[in-house]
Amino acid sequence: MQVTPRKQLRIRLVLIAALLLVAAVSLVGYGFRDGIAYFRLPTDVINETPRPGELFRLGGLVAEGSVVHGSGGVEFEVSDEHHSIKVAFAGILPDLFAEGQGVVALGRYQTGVFTATEVLAKHDETYMPKEVADALKEQGLFKPADGL
Repeated sequence: MQVTPRKQLRIRLVLIAALLLVAAVSLVGYGFRDGIAYFRLPTDVINETPRPGELFRLGGLVAEGSVVHGSGGVEFEVSDEHHSIKVAFAGILPDLFAEGQGVVALGRYQTGVFTATEVLAKHDETYMPKEVADALKEQGLFKPADGL
C-alpha cells in the first residue's frame, strides 16, 4: 500500500491537532490545580474530614455570641444549625459581617479550627450566598427575608 503525499499531509495534520489538544488540556488542568475550592457546610466537614491542607469554602450562619475579637484577628463559629466550626481570621472583616448572618469563608481546616484567608458576607438586606441558601434549603432551615 502506497502512502500518497496527500495522505501524509492529512496524517501530519491529525497528529499536530492531537498534540495541540493534549497541550491545551494540560495547560487548563495546570491552571486549575489550585483554583478549585469546593463549598462545604459544617456538617459536611464533621462527617467527612477534609484532606490535610485542602483549600475549600466553609459556609453557614455566624453563630450568635461566637464572635471574639483579639489582637491576632477575630474568631467566630460558622453553624448550619446541626454543627458548628470555629473559624480564625486575621484579616479585615466585611462591613456587613454580623452574628446570625450568612457567611462564606475560604481557607483550610486544621486540628478542629478552620483558618480563613478570605471571609465574604452578605451585601444587602436580602442577599445570602447561593451555596449557603441552597444548603439551608436542603435542611429546611432557610428563612428568606421579606418573604422572597
